[in-house]
Amino acid sequence: MGNSLHNKIYLGRRRSVALSAKRVQALICIAAFASIGLVWLAIRAL
Repeated sequence: MGNSLHNKIYLGRRRSVALSAKRVQALICIAAFASIGLVWLAIRAL
């Protein structure tokens, strides 16, 4: 039981890390699209 409890805790931490990694990837993707949009607007304004 000790090992299974440890595995559950480890998997729980791993899931949270995976979720945070997905959030970071989503934020990077949104930031990239926003910066591309701003550059496009700046070039269009010229």
